[in-house]
Amino acid sequence: MKKNKRLLIVGGVAGGASCAARARRLSEEMDIIVFERSEFVSFANCGLPYYVGRVIKVEDELLVATPELFRDRFNIEVRTETFVRRVFPALREVEAEDLKTGRRYRESYDALVLAPGSTPLKPTIPGIDLPGVHTLWTIPDSRRIMSWIRDAAVSRAVVVGGGFIGLEMAENLKHLDMDVRIVEMQPQVMPAVDPEIASFIHDHLMSRGITLHLESAVTAFEKNSTDAIVVKLNTGLALETDMVIFAAGVRPRTELAVDAGLTIGEFGGILVDERMQTCDRHIWAVGDAAEVRNVITGRSCMVPLAGPANRQGRIAADSIVGQVPPAHVFRGVQATAVCGILGLTVATTGLNEKSLSGFGESIGPYEKVYLHPDHHAGYYPDAKTLTLKLIFNTKTGRVLGAQAVGEAGVEKRIDVISMAIQRKATVFDLEEAELCYAPQYGSAKDPVNLAGMIAANIMRGHARIDHWENLTDPGTFILDVRDIEEYRQGHLENAVNIPLEDLRECLEELPRDREIWVHCYVGQRSYFAARILRQHGFKVKNISGGYLMYDPVKRYKRNY
Repeated sequence: MKKNKRLLIVGGVAGGASCAARARRLSEEMDIIVFERSEFVSFANCGLPYYVGRVIKVEDELLVATPELFRDRFNIEVRTETFVRRVFPALREVEAEDLKTGRRYRESYDALVLAPGSTPLKPTIPGIDLPGVHTLWTIPDSRRIMSWIRDAAVSRAVVVGGGFIGLEMAENLKHLDMDVRIVEMQPQVMPAVDPEIASFIHDHLMSRGITLHLESAVTAFEKNSTDAIVVKLNTGLALETDMVIFAAGVRPRTELAVDAGLTIGEFGGILVDERMQTCDRHIWAVGDAAEVRNVITGRSCMVPLAGPANRQGRIAADSIVGQVPPAHVFRGVQATAVCGILGLTVATTGLNEKSLSGFGESIGPYEKVYLHPDHHAGYYPDAKTLTLKLIFNTKTGRVLGAQAVGEAGVEKRIDVISMAIQRKATVFDLEEAELCYAPQYGSAKDPVNLAGMIAANIMRGHARIDHWENLTDPGTFILDVRDIEEYRQGHLENAVNIPLEDLRECLEELPRDREIWVHCYVGQRSYFAARILRQHGFKVKNISGGYLMYDPVKRYKRNY
């Protein structure tokens, strides 16, 4: 009898589980075995902070699938608590160890998928293994943290790391009425966004009682005489706390790949092609451990997100089974992500400005615009302002990236712009995008449309803009067109105030031999003013984002 093709998958969470289920849907004949090192398969890793914070109250709700479901529904064998120790590419075999019994054995394969994921970074800091210092990556991790909170009567927590996991943990610990501090090595939390956007997060966190220690690195963890944990920082501070969550990033698990002689990329991931195939034609890699292509830059990158991992698993299965046209390949990633922080939402897609400086001519010249629209029609109750930053190529208008922050409607706009980036759309496409409108959901000119319109005005030459960080000449004439009362509440020391409604009557007060930088609160009235002034022969620029962006940019100007 003909022997069935054997597919072995190392790792049974996002990418591995997706690959296994897809492969079965495409082939009833294939033997499929999934090896998972932990006792759980296909669990919602992203839900763990919310389980710790008791937003998700039942652990079983984190289990997307179980070994029994894989067996009964898909005829897939899942071996939990099984560690694949080695791959023998020449023999097409793996060596696995049953962690419950210690038994080691070998299994042969026709196709092997490596989906080992990543593991939290734990640098060699003195005391990092002290009781009460935790990482959060698995369900057992969440159990240990919850037990520690209960048994140690935790009321104070330090979160080391201000990325996605760190911020989500800070939110959920605050839900438990703890005193929470965040320690971050960089000058900002949420490194995926630019500093001026992160400043809105900083303000929000501090308004909710969370203390930030930025540009601070942990040098040691110690226990004091009261059995509290002391977190020592390079700034000289010593933070006394009951618990530490160490969330300073992750690293890909590539030990198997390295041992098997597979090619490792420049960022430390397993290098794959567009079909998720490694340099060995019988081995594929998906998920956090795979190094893939950025769709905008064309360069390799590492993006440890569940969405790309699931898509990669499907594409690897298509490639292995061979029943799908070769055109179904992984297009790459653009790092679309969202995070909720105590009622504030921040989302991003594509390139941020911090990363653009490293790409030069491959990306081309770019510009950015800021806007602060309401998330739905302003006349409808409870309209919330969001801040949106759009980055685009000034030769082609192609959208390169976007970031947004606000209390409502943020992820919806970033999702739309994410699809625009995927389709290589331009700001003119955003300008013309036909989106849902009813007053409780949006506006006739949606924030996405407005971003496109502002950028398109620049592309067409209808507007010239500049930014607060470029305001370095003390002799620049700054025109503030806000109302007098707004001006009195706060303004630049050398700004001249002429309200927009009075501007036409005051043209003779303005210099014609100097460039005028005009601003209002968010940028709309100053655009109107700039159009008036240009048509009267003045040299004028509109400061994008208005006075609302002045403090965020000023605070983080050193990062430009």
